[in-house]
Amino acid sequence: MRFLNLLPIFIVILQYTIAMGASKTDHFSEKQNAIATLAKALGHPARVAIIEYLIKVNTCICSDIVDELPLAQPTVSQHLKELKNAGLIKGSVEGNAICYCIDEKAIKKLQDYFGGVSIKLAKKECC
Repeated sequence: MRFLNLLPIFIVILQYTIAMGASKTDHFSEKQNAIATLAKALGHPARVAIIEYLIKVNTCICSDIVDELPLAQPTVSQHLKELKNAGLIKGSVEGNAICYCIDEKAIKKLQDYFGGVSIKLAKKECC
């Protein structure tokens, strides 16, 4: 019975939480949200190192990326998950291993975005 008395309070808190969470990205364009997702995924040096390594090997890699980084296997797995969720890398299961490679579409999005920024900055005449 005590729970029923608290139910209206829980509902208000839930509605507030949903409203606050939804409004953070709703005010920005789809493109802005997509670039922010990619940038956020690159916001850790380990993830940048993983991207650089995958570019260096220039192929899908099934062997342990852990051997290339000074991090524990669970930490590397978490970073790979973040990069995959953001769409920066692709992963496919092959036997007991997951093979990872760069998702070139995501890199193209970043190139287009920062290329556009660069062009606009080159034309800028202040500061």
